[in-house]
Amino acid sequence: MIYSIGQLSKLTQCKIPTIRYYEEIGILDKATRSTGNQRQYTQAHCERLNLICHSRALGFSLKEIKQLIKLQNGQFDSGQKSHSIVQSHLTDVRNKIAKLKELELQLLTLVEQCHQSETSDCLCVSALK
Repeated sequence: MIYSIGQLSKLTQCKIPTIRYYEEIGILDKATRSTGNQRQYTQAHCERLNLICHSRALGFSLKEIKQLIKLQNGQFDSGQKSHSIVQSHLTDVRNKIAKLKELELQLLTLVEQCHQSETSDCLCVSALK
C-alpha cells in the first residue's frame, strides 16, 4: 500500500510538518517521489512512524529514539544497549515523579495555609516572594 503524506498523517495521528521533520533529521526514511513529486510512503514508513510517535508519547528524546532505531536495524549489538536506554529513561521518569510529588506537597501546604488565613494578605502570594 502506498500512502500520501496526508494519509500517513491520519493513520499515525502525526502532523505533516512533524513527518517532514522526522525525514529531515533521519529517523524516518525519506519517501520516494511520484512523477508529480509527491511523497509516497509505504507500510514500513507507517510502522516506523508509529514507533516514533509511541516512543515520543513515552517521553523518549529524539536522540534516544535514533539510538533505539539503530539498534532495531541491527546496526549495533542491541541486547544490552536497548535495555540500558530504556532503563535510563525509566530512572529519569522516576526522578521527575519524585520532584513533582515534592512540588505537590509544597503547593498543598501553601493552599492549606492560605485557606486557613482570614487576613486580607494572601499567604500564598507572600510565600512566593
